[in-house]
Amino acid sequence: MVPFAGWEMPVQYGGVIPEHRAVREDAGAFDVSHMGEIDVEGPRAEALLDSLLSNDLARIDVGEAQYTLLTNERGGIVDDLIVYRLGPCRFLLIVNAANADPDFEWLRERELTGSDVRDVSDEYGLIAVQGPRALERLGLDDAPAFTFAEGDLWERVLARGVEPCGLGARDTLRLEVCYPLHGNDISPDTDAISAGLGWVCRLERDFTGADELRRIQEEGPARRLAAFVMEERAIPRRGMPIAEGGEVTSGTHSPTLDRGIGMGYVPTGLAEPGTEITIDVRGRPRAAKIVRKPIYKREEH
Repeated sequence: MVPFAGWEMPVQYGGVIPEHRAVREDAGAFDVSHMGEIDVEGPRAEALLDSLLSNDLARIDVGEAQYTLLTNERGGIVDDLIVYRLGPCRFLLIVNAANADPDFEWLRERELTGSDVRDVSDEYGLIAVQGPRALERLGLDDAPAFTFAEGDLWERVLARGVEPCGLGARDTLRLEVCYPLHGNDISPDTDAISAGLGWVCRLERDFTGADELRRIQEEGPARRLAAFVMEERAIPRRGMPIAEGGEVTSGTHSPTLDRGIGMGYVPTGLAEPGTEITIDVRGRPRAAKIVRKPIYKREEH
């Protein structure tokens, strides 16, 4: 157990590697109740969120959800989050634990008449069940991605043979598929285009930072968040310099590939897949290669 954002969090139960493999091959459950929840309700709730979030809420109906960004005036990423449409005029935002308070304040300071922003984090638990057999294990019917339901879960989930998993496996799993981690790979000082998140920015809309993001998109970013795999035995870690320019923002050993993997910002010219780079691993140069995201792709059967 380790302290994280005011919570005691499990790093591992039976071990990072068996937990990682359970999610890749079967199903694993993560207690992520530390995540923040913000309720936005009222006749102008959608107008408020449309002015602050990068994606387009008009694309989702009640019972659907959407990955999106909360951006600042510079196009920086205040947070990346998932917004759930609970009703025609009610939304639930699931935000990163360390950002729950600042996200809430950011939204509340920009409230419109006819919108009500509430921090409801203490009212919710959140269990993430992931893996190719997740729906089967839970006895649920197949459902489209980014749809949801609410209920009571943890003990019932484990009773169905789902492996409990901790923060260690969560990090190795997310890095294999190149999901950015706020505070490491993205932050208020990194723009969405450079981070490769332009796909969740509807730049034809006006939202906070849209003008700056349109400019960066048109001119092209000076750097990009690239994925890489180690060509030599070494484990990259956050903050390690990239000799050709830039630094590692996330790194780990991939249980699936049995080699070091990571992401980092590099000059745009170096971000092409196949480019050779050198990671300074505690004073020792180690060869790596830029690869296309995601690093791991699940085989379809």
